[in-house]
Amino acid sequence: MAVVIERADQLILNYVSKAADAAHGVLSADQRLDFAKRLRARIEQERRGSQNAREVVRVLERFGDPAALVAREAHRLAERKPAPDGTAVLPKVDGTPGAAHFPAIRDDAVLPPSAAQHVRLARDRLSRRPGRGMPLAGLRRAVMSSANPMTTEGRDAVTIAREHPRETVAMALLLVAALTVPFNLPAVAIFRVPVIIWAIGAVIVLVSDSWSLRDRLVGISAPIVGYGLGGVVIGGLRVGSAAGFDGFFTEFFNVSGIMFMIGAGIGVVLLAYRLFNVS
Repeated sequence: MAVVIERADQLILNYVSKAADAAHGVLSADQRLDFAKRLRARIEQERRGSQNAREVVRVLERFGDPAALVAREAHRLAERKPAPDGTAVLPKVDGTPGAAHFPAIRDDAVLPPSAAQHVRLARDRLSRRPGRGMPLAGLRRAVMSSANPMTTEGRDAVTIAREHPRETVAMALLLVAALTVPFNLPAVAIFRVPVIIWAIGAVIVLVSDSWSLRDRLVGISAPIVGYGLGGVVIGGLRVGSAAGFDGFFTEFFNVSGIMFMIGAGIGVVLLAYRLFNVS
């Protein structure tokens, strides 16, 4: 349950961070801080206490592009009129002058033509602005530039690695185990180096609660199944029925390492896919 709550909260934090990052150069520091606080409050209001990650994603989809929210906020601030004493007066919201103004969402009223034009201009300005804020923000935006962030729940490989460091290390170890097979490294005691590395990664996978038990068992057993069953089947097909046991074992060891590598790759792909879609 704690993992699910952390996942839902992280989605909101990521979304608000993107909005704050988009506000650089558009809003002043104080305006940006106030905007982020009110945006978070509005999201929490629409969230209604839900800890379901998919429900939170649907809420964030209703808010739309963070850059558009920044543009609306900039337009709202530009329309503020100075009072006779020089102070700023907020426009009326729900009939109450100076009431807290939350960023609009897609369910709100359609923007008037002047505001819509302001949104387009702000988006053009933001698209030309170099990446700031989070580390590797430019690279992250480049990787995700062709995708709808809400389609992937606002996540990419960097985000997943930061949120699940232990699981990322485990998958990396499984890949390293596969990549060391062709080097035929000397055995440690009676164990081959790829097997040792695989065993360490398998233990980390088994103790993780980010995958179901079934996914964990399939992910770590894929290399071994590939090595054993794949080696037997492919080796048997290659040697035929007339070569005897010596020929069979020769072909088995020729192909079993490759099958171990293929199995490890399949296992890591499955684990990564399940981790990406964890709820």
